[in-house]
Amino acid sequence: MTTVVDASALVAIMRQESGAAQLEARLQSEPARFTTGIALWEASRAIARIINQAQLKAFDEVQRFCEALDILVLPIGAAEAAEAVRAQQLYGKGIHPARLNMGDCFAYACARTNGARLLYKGDDFAQTDMA
Repeated sequence: MTTVVDASALVAIMRQESGAAQLEARLQSEPARFTTGIALWEASRAIARIINQAQLKAFDEVQRFCEALDILVLPIGAAEAAEAVRAQQLYGKGIHPARLNMGDCFAYACARTNGARLLYKGDDFAQTDMA
């Protein structure tokens, strides 16, 4: 099966946060692994903030991490954008308890439009139909 990796999972695995081993095991078991450019941006921003590093340097680390695990970056087109808008209307901040942000909406959209699972950390996506 195909898996789309959310920024939350990228950061959790890279930083060896709680639950990282389980996330990495799930990721390794998937034959096709993808993420989004937005998730790369979000993950690099989070890592830069956590370790007090320039975001561009963190971005390079995130890209190397994805390359090492054969995580490819999905293109985002009109279908994914439309699905992200739908996700925002259904599960966005201020609308639904899942409180999906923009990056979450695009991770959700890429998983939905590609018939993929979504790998994430936290409980936001668990409150959507992607659980």
